[in-house]
Amino acid sequence: MTRGSNSLAEATSPYLRQHADNPVHWQQWSPDALAWARERDVPILLSVGYAACHWCHVMAHESFEDPATAAVMNRDFVCIKVDREERPDIDAIYMNATVAMTGQGGWPMTCFLSPGGEPFYCGTYFPPAPRQGMPSFIQLLEAIALTWTTKRAEVDRVGLAVTEQLRANAAGLPDPQHALHEGLLTTAVADVLREEDIVHGGFGGAPKFPPSALMEGLLREYERTGDPAVLAAVNRTADVMARGGIYDQLGGGFARYAVDQDWVVPHFEKMLYDNAQLLRVYAHLARVTSDPLMRRVTDETIAFLRRDLEVVGGFASALDADTDGHEGLTYVWTPAELAEVLGDADGQWAAELFTVTSTGTFDDGASTLQMRSDPDDVDRFESVRARLWAVRTARAQPARDGKVVTGWNAMAITALAEAGAGLDRPEWIELAAWCGREILTRHLVEGRLRRSSLDGLVGEPLAALDDHGALATALLTLYQVTGERPWLDAALDLLDNTIDLFADPEAPGSWYDSGSDAEGLLARPRDPIDGATPAGTSLIAEALLTAAPLTPIDRAGRSAGDYAALADDTLARGGVLLDKVPRSAGHWLAVISARLAGPLQVAVSQSGPGPSELLVHTRRRVPGGTVVVAGPVDSQPLLAGRPMVDGQAAAYVCRGSVCGLPVTTPAGLAAALSSTPAN
Repeated sequence: MTRGSNSLAEATSPYLRQHADNPVHWQQWSPDALAWARERDVPILLSVGYAACHWCHVMAHESFEDPATAAVMNRDFVCIKVDREERPDIDAIYMNATVAMTGQGGWPMTCFLSPGGEPFYCGTYFPPAPRQGMPSFIQLLEAIALTWTTKRAEVDRVGLAVTEQLRANAAGLPDPQHALHEGLLTTAVADVLREEDIVHGGFGGAPKFPPSALMEGLLREYERTGDPAVLAAVNRTADVMARGGIYDQLGGGFARYAVDQDWVVPHFEKMLYDNAQLLRVYAHLARVTSDPLMRRVTDETIAFLRRDLEVVGGFASALDADTDGHEGLTYVWTPAELAEVLGDADGQWAAELFTVTSTGTFDDGASTLQMRSDPDDVDRFESVRARLWAVRTARAQPARDGKVVTGWNAMAITALAEAGAGLDRPEWIELAAWCGREILTRHLVEGRLRRSSLDGLVGEPLAALDDHGALATALLTLYQVTGERPWLDAALDLLDNTIDLFADPEAPGSWYDSGSDAEGLLARPRDPIDGATPAGTSLIAEALLTAAPLTPIDRAGRSAGDYAALADDTLARGGVLLDKVPRSAGHWLAVISARLAGPLQVAVSQSGPGPSELLVHTRRRVPGGTVVVAGPVDSQPLLAGRPMVDGQAAAYVCRGSVCGLPVTTPAGLAAALSSTPAN
C-alpha cells in the first residue's frame, strides 16, 4: 500500500482504476489500510460501488474529482474504495449496516467506520450541495470529523451496537423443522404465481428485474409436475422480455432491469450474470417448447457474449449503462434516424416493427427498440437489422468492465454447456470448455480459488461461496457433456476445498459466504436469499446434488454418500425460504425440485466417444437438473454393469438408487422418463 497517495492504479478492478486519478488518497481494503487509520486515529471513509453504476459515476465526478472535497477527505479520513463485485463479502456486511441505519441501500454506498471496521454512520449517494433535505458531502464529512473528535464515546457505542447486530444477523438458516416434501413446492409455486403480472409478464411492479433463477425453478417444476399454468407463466415472462426494450433487439443480450412495468425502458448496463442465467432459461425453454423465439434469443445471447464480453481469461463482467456520460446513447433511435439509415419506406416499416414513435419512449424523443410481434418479411427484417447494426457500431460505445468474475463465468459455462448439449451445438460446448480452462488456469492459485482477474492477471481477493458453488457445478456440467475426466477431478477437489473453508462445522448444511481464511471482516456474512444472482448456499447445494452420482467409488476424498448427505442437509435448511419468501428462493426451487424428482440420472451406454443418436435425443429430452453421462460400460459409477443392448446404445434411467430397464429408442426413453419409480 502507498500511504499518503492514491494507490488504486495497482488494482485489478476496472472500477477501482477509474478512481486512480482522483485527488483522493484512495486505498484498497487491506489490513494495512485499517492499521493506518489506527495509527492516525481517524475514521475510515468506505466507498463501495461498481464499474457500471450510473450514480457511482455521478458522485465520483461531483465529489471525488473535486480537489477541495478531496482535501477534506484526505485530512480527516483514511479513504478506502471497494468494488462490490470483487469483494461481495465487504459489500454484504456494510450494506446490511446501511439498510439497518437508513431503511434502504444502494450504490454508491458511503460508510464511516472506526479503524477496527465498526460502522457508525452509513448512507448512499450524497450531493455536492444541500439538496432535498440531504446535506452536502463536504458538510457531512465535516460533521463526521467533528463528531469523531468531540463525541468519541457515542461513536464507539453506535459502532459496537451495529457490529453486534451484524454478527447476530449472520446466524444462518435455522435447523430444519420438517423434511422436504412435494407440498412445500406446490405451495411455493402457487404463492409465486399469485404475484405474477399476467398482463405485462414478470412479478411485481416497476422497476422490473429479470426473475432469472425463479424462471428456471418454475420451469423445472413444470417438468416435474406437468402443470401447464406453470409453463404458461414462464413463457409469458420470457416472451415479453425478449420482445421488450430490456432485450437488445439488434445485438442480443439483456439489460440489467426495466424502469417500467412493461419492460420498455431498461437501465442499460448489461451484466454477465444476468445474461448467463437468462441463457440457461431460454435454452431450456427452447428445448421444452421448440419456440423459435426462445431459440433465437439463445443464439443471439451467445453471440453477444462472444462479441462483447469475451476477453483474456473468460467473459467480462459488464457493459456500462452510460456512453459518454449519457445513459442509453448507443442504443436508442428516432424515426428520422431510421429513415436516414434505411430510406423512407424501410424506415417507416422499421419504426412500426420496433415501436419507434414520434414522441419517443426514452429521453429527447428517442425510443428504445421493441419487437412486440414477429416481422412479416424475414429477409427485409434481416436487411434492416444489418444496416442499423452497422450504424450503431459506428456510434460511441459504452465502456466495458473487463474484470473476469469466477462465479459469473461459471454460470456462463454451465449455460453454454447445457445449451450446446441440449440443442446439439458442439461449438457452444467448446466455448464453455475454453472458459473453464481459463478460470482454472488463472483463478486457482496454490489450491485457493480467487474471485477475479483483469487482462489475465488474477486479483488478490479470495473467491466467495457463490464462486465455489457455481464453478463446481460448471465443471461437473463440462464433465457430463464432454466425458473428460479432468473436469470431474477438478470439480470434486474444489468441492472438498469448499467444504473445508465454508461449511459451518457446528451446523450441517449451514454455510458461510466467506472462507475461514478471510481477513479483516467484522463478521463472516451468510445470506441464503437468492437475489440478482443465486445465493452461495443454493449454488453449493446444486453442486453437491450433482456431484453425488458422479463420484467414483474408489475416490480418496469424500464419498458420494458424503456429498448426498450434505446436499440433503443444505436443502432441508433452505426449505424455510420456499415457505416464507418463495419469490426470493428461485434457485432453491430449482435445486429442491431436482432433488424431489429423484434426483434423476440417465446413463447412456455406448461404444464410441462421440454422441450417439440416443445420447443427442436424451440431452434434448431430459428435464433440467438431470445428471446425464455417456460412455462404455463400467467407465464410471453410473455405467457400472450397464452394457449396450444388442450392439445398440442403451439408456438407463434412474431416480435416486432405483433404476428402470435399459431402453434403446426415443419412445422408450420418453416412457422411462415418465414412469421410472420414485426412490
